[in-house]
Amino acid sequence: MAKNSCGGGTVKLIFPCSGASDTGEIADRAARKISAEGTGRMYCLAGIGGRVSGIMATTESACRVLAIDGCPVDCAKKTLEEAGFSGFRHLRITDLGMEKGECPAIPERIEKAADAARALLA
Repeated sequence: MAKNSCGGGTVKLIFPCSGASDTGEIADRAARKISAEGTGRMYCLAGIGGRVSGIMATTESACRVLAIDGCPVDCAKKTLEEAGFSGFRHLRITDLGMEKGECPAIPERIEKAADAARALLA
């Protein structure tokens, strides 16, 4: 999969689940936030599921890959694994103390998730 070193300007990719639940929305919005900041680059999880050649190649060459799941179903993680990727970092929003169906995507929760994601991409 991806190299462990981020030398040479190689990209850090972020794959959020973007699920229909509130915790999925938090995953998506945290990924968008840190992507906009330049911490990493949000990338297309559907392209991994569809085995789109360019997306697969870019992911293969990334120095770091982060899957962000909203809940323990782990759709983002499983999608990457099914496509043959391993060794990536993983963040689950419910592991941050947020309960699926009980946590509207307010700025404080998005920031908490973004902080956890930043730490995993560092």
